[in-house]
Amino acid sequence: MPLHRPDSFTPLRIALVCPYSLSRPGGVQGQVVGLARALEGRGNKVTVFAPVDDIAHVPPGIDFVSTGSTVSLPANGSIAPVNVSPRAIRRARTIITSGAFDVVHVHEPFTPGLPYGLLLGAGVPPVVATFHRSGGSVFYTVLRPLTRRVSRRFAVQCAVSEAARDTASRAVRGTCEVTFNGVEIDRFQSVEPWPSDRPTVVFLGRHEERKGLVTLLEASARMEHRPRLWIAGDGPLTDTLSRHYPASEDVEWLGVLDEDEKVRRLRAAQVLCAPSLGGESFGMVLLEAMAARTVVVASDIAGYRAAAGGHAVLVPPADAAALASGLTGVLAGGSAVIAGPVGSRPDQSSDPRERWLDAAARRAGSFAMEHLAESYEDRYRWAMVNRPG
Repeated sequence: MPLHRPDSFTPLRIALVCPYSLSRPGGVQGQVVGLARALEGRGNKVTVFAPVDDIAHVPPGIDFVSTGSTVSLPANGSIAPVNVSPRAIRRARTIITSGAFDVVHVHEPFTPGLPYGLLLGAGVPPVVATFHRSGGSVFYTVLRPLTRRVSRRFAVQCAVSEAARDTASRAVRGTCEVTFNGVEIDRFQSVEPWPSDRPTVVFLGRHEERKGLVTLLEASARMEHRPRLWIAGDGPLTDTLSRHYPASEDVEWLGVLDEDEKVRRLRAAQVLCAPSLGGESFGMVLLEAMAARTVVVASDIAGYRAAAGGHAVLVPPADAAALASGLTGVLAGGSAVIAGPVGSRPDQSSDPRERWLDAAARRAGSFAMEHLAESYEDRYRWAMVNRPG
């Protein structure tokens, strides 16, 4: 699909559909909210449709329509908080088909809930679909005959990475354009770091097997000079792991953080550790750390290699000894990175660590949410003219 900007800018009316609860942190939720803010900042009118379990959790800066509370369904080794209430789906669908929108942008369109309610009905504005998932999913395999049929409704199909495109291609007709995940750069550069008086490693993610938290805890126990671990999030392994590695001066179990605290802690930490075992289509958390000028130590998996672009220390997944060595090297000044003073974040320096962080921050800047919003505007306009018959 050719991308170009019209000579005169006409604001668009856009419905952004997220199938997952905004009460839970997640990559898809973060992308939808950040994209909504960036599109609004460019002069468009954007409404986010998503489930939410507590209205107080709705992020600021967006026009929002709730599609109800959620149930938890297994998906891709994780748990998907989705809404499957027919009444809530009908209500949201009525609003979207009212004529108030030029285009509807559905993220993870084969997730149960409102996405199917839109794809199986009539009178829906042109649909742009974005796929985030990497790896197998019951949503794709069991429902494949249906996904092949309803994908004809997509005017534009996008995937956030090569891995996500490969997964989507098994469930849709036609091809997907590879876009990228966007980073709200300003949010990670304009906050006060969380107070910290010693070298700190932060983990951000759900406590489930594929996220590799067990490997990080085992690696930390092997290190001669242990850093402080900030462990954010929760999940099915939280109780077991917190019993084996109880809270101490070296380990802090933080629970689920709001976005402001997450960004402040990420900004303050010396290292963001992402020890996932696989199933990551794109390492969004790596780019956020790079934008926050925090060194990344992560598993050497395809999604993380693609995101880091050579600006992270990568180690074999599920290898606690290798991870311990990588963390030790970074914190001690090895692995091509020299650890600076706690809380130090100068913009430019002859210090090798700061040069590393400068380059990583530039890498993150190339994924700025504003760039993503502009590229989607072109796709929306194309969809409005070339919607399927």
